[in-house]
Amino acid sequence: MAKVFIGVAWPYANGTIHLGHLAGSLLPPDIFSRYNRLKGNEVLMVSGSDQHGTPITVTAEKEKTTPEAIAEKFHEINKKAIEDMNIEFSLFTKTHTENHADVVQDIFRTLLAKELLYEKETMQYYCGKCSRFLPDRYVEGICPICGAENTRSDQCDACGTTFETGDLKEARCIHCNSTPQVKGTRHFFFKLSAFRDKLLDYLKDKTYWRSNVETFTTNWLKESLTDRPITRDMEWGIPVPEEGWEDKVIYVWFEAVIGYLSASKEYSKIAGKPDLWKEFWCDNDVKHYYFLGKDNIPFHSIIWPSMLMGVGSLNLPYDIPANEFLMFKGEKLSKSRGGAIDIPSVVQKYDPDIIRYYLSVIMPDTHDSEFSWDDFQVKVNNELVSALGNYYHRCLSFTKKNFSSIPAETDGNELGKVMPEIEKAFNEYNEHMENCDLKKAIKTIMELARYGNRYFDSGKPWALVKENKEECGAVLNASLQIVKALAIMSWPFMPSSSERITGFMNIDKPLALGLSACTVKLPAGTELEEPVPVYAKVDIPKADEAKKDDGPVKKDAPLEGPFADFRRLDIRVAEIIDAKDHPDAEKLFVLKVNAGEERQIVAGLRAYYKAEELIGRKVLMVMNLKPAKLRGMMSQGMLLAADDEELGGNTVVLLKPTNDVPNGTKFNCGLETNESEIEFKDFQKAVIKVLVSGGKPTATVIDGNDKIPLSDGKGCSATVDRELKDGANVR
Repeated sequence: MAKVFIGVAWPYANGTIHLGHLAGSLLPPDIFSRYNRLKGNEVLMVSGSDQHGTPITVTAEKEKTTPEAIAEKFHEINKKAIEDMNIEFSLFTKTHTENHADVVQDIFRTLLAKELLYEKETMQYYCGKCSRFLPDRYVEGICPICGAENTRSDQCDACGTTFETGDLKEARCIHCNSTPQVKGTRHFFFKLSAFRDKLLDYLKDKTYWRSNVETFTTNWLKESLTDRPITRDMEWGIPVPEEGWEDKVIYVWFEAVIGYLSASKEYSKIAGKPDLWKEFWCDNDVKHYYFLGKDNIPFHSIIWPSMLMGVGSLNLPYDIPANEFLMFKGEKLSKSRGGAIDIPSVVQKYDPDIIRYYLSVIMPDTHDSEFSWDDFQVKVNNELVSALGNYYHRCLSFTKKNFSSIPAETDGNELGKVMPEIEKAFNEYNEHMENCDLKKAIKTIMELARYGNRYFDSGKPWALVKENKEECGAVLNASLQIVKALAIMSWPFMPSSSERITGFMNIDKPLALGLSACTVKLPAGTELEEPVPVYAKVDIPKADEAKKDDGPVKKDAPLEGPFADFRRLDIRVAEIIDAKDHPDAEKLFVLKVNAGEERQIVAGLRAYYKAEELIGRKVLMVMNLKPAKLRGMMSQGMLLAADDEELGGNTVVLLKPTNDVPNGTKFNCGLETNESEIEFKDFQKAVIKVLVSGGKPTATVIDGNDKIPLSDGKGCSATVDRELKDGANVR
């Protein structure tokens, strides 16, 4: 049995957590933790509410209450929401505790004694009327680059520009509206620059890290590391443990990551074993995993490892499986920007297991993914209910009705058919889970469920029970063997329903059975309980549809018949005339394209193309997609690309026309189209895949059994210029 440490990014206690938190950093570690527990490993998984910092003080001042009251309010709300989603922590604590303060101050003193902290004067906004230095969120003004008003003093959300103190035009204090001065103030700085060589050495064997984490971290280290301030002029937070610094607190970015260590120590005290944390933090054989969103990568791949190196004798991160963002209507789900779908509201309406399933299959592990209520309904009803849930119920109910208990396997021929399939799925599942490829792991589960349905259909037990009941029993025994394997492998993803399934079989719960039980024969003769379906189809209420998806595209005469969804799209040939890196997003390009008219497009292509490869390239573009801001930059359409990840590939490649046709040429396959503005979810309804026939890849529109090549209707079709798997989705 091995020990595994799992650190989970600490959600900020200034609002209710939403589906973006769940998909990005809360659900993945719970799945991984449960998998390790199934294997028999001992897991310490910790996190808590990040309760300090300016967002909480801003909220408190708006609500005319104290920061502690706000922090405690949302800690309790979020803790319950996490528990309602069946996410199990060893400890979910908070940063405003005596234990956390003690550990943080101890780390501060240790680094100070090693001369890794030093004092330095910096310039900061100071409000004479309020008689205090102002944090970034307390100063607003006009962006000097794009002219956006009500811009915060650290960054412009409209154009993505970051500022130094004093850059903002017409700066004002948000409390009294007076103009602040720029004054010097002393702070402690962490000597991050001292760790560059050590970090480069640390990263040498991290080839298994996700590409987004590796790329982001490497790019940071290519630049010279800058020392960072670790104190702030505030009252709310952990006091600086030095005389003369009573009016300052420790910066939240510095103290929050120390929460992983302080929570481990707190858990050890609660467990009655004060030194238990050392078994996880001081044993080099214990692997440390950190689950978080991509905006937290440098804090966990550079800053936290540097702090740990500075302290010494503590384990560094082994893996940092950071997820990308969960988007909604083309925008990142965000508490601060509004429009987030909070967890308490969702669990009131839907079973947590079906939410966990949907977020698992669309998990933004390697690129941003889009949450859609329409897609939620489709995937739950057509996949989870129809494939997995249906297989569970048809096997259990038929066996209960005709045999009452688990039948005998007889000569073993039927088990001989299914066991290789179970073992194949089991091995693939293990490989994916070990690598934190959770989306691929659940796909493996669903493929086994579909195999189970095919096996059940081919065995025809409804006919066999009348002709040869003993042989029918062997088919059902083999079918139930698949049911058991599915329930065990599904437990990390959907724990409640998986436990109900093993309950109907009258065997131990998945955790008690353990992962190895997937390939262990069932105990024949065990009495079955009366089963009921564990998943139910969902029907999104009309009120929710209007609120969440803005309903279907409005038009005078609805398009009907084959390709109706495709005909809502206005697809045209465009030429990329300029490509620049997004100023505030390491995976995005800001492109200028000519599609008969000039447009700006924000595209996540930096992991797949260099800027010089894009300029002059002909592409296909959805023109009538509703414009959206992506990380502060407006995007006026979308380029079409093929992605074969779901087929086991790793290629994303732009579509292009086969002929050199004029910019603006319509690619509507000669069909009548509706060119009114559409939402991203309307684009998702159209099924376009790249089919490879005779070695020639062709983008093809699919509607049921009908297929038509994506083209201008005059002989020019859509293709790709890189090898990818047949059936790749176009997105």
